[in-house]
Amino acid sequence: MTKTCRGAIVLALACGCYNAGPYGYDRVYAPLRPERAYLERAQEAVYNDVRSDPADFQGQVVSWFGEVESVAPAEGGGQQVRMGFRAHQERHLCEEAERQTCRVTVAQASSGSFTAVIQLTDVDQHGRNRVAAGSLLRVYCSVTGEYDAEGGPLLRCEYYRHWPRGQWVHTGMRGQMRR
Repeated sequence: MTKTCRGAIVLALACGCYNAGPYGYDRVYAPLRPERAYLERAQEAVYNDVRSDPADFQGQVVSWFGEVESVAPAEGGGQQVRMGFRAHQERHLCEEAERQTCRVTVAQASSGSFTAVIQLTDVDQHGRNRVAAGSLLRVYCSVTGEYDAEGGPLLRCEYYRHWPRGQWVHTGMRGQMRR
């Protein structure tokens, strides 16, 4: 091991640096590096406002959490992902005092549904941890001004973040999570 590597490791330990990993294991939301630019420009539009009149929000980029209900091919490519809107909880639930036991936490109940057209990565289309019913997504999407087939807002996504089933929790799990 070189002096430079040892120095970097010692500095990281001394700083108390913590990497929440791809699933954001921390007490509060930890955006991924490529996500930060989308987070800065996204509107925190209220779901019910957009649902009642999506044309008023057409072209605006919103950031929402949604539990996946279904995934189907979209016309023109990509996937049409139907989700139930879940409000994000600022303070995540944790099993123990350590940050690595915390999970991204959203409301137990859905406030309604929406559909997002997303270009899923190959990894998120296949295998055990693919985007499927029960996954959680945080999407950064433009509002199209239209409704989906079930009457929810239709969005076109620029970026998304995925938590497979078991990597996130909802507020109804407070009894199982100690902190």
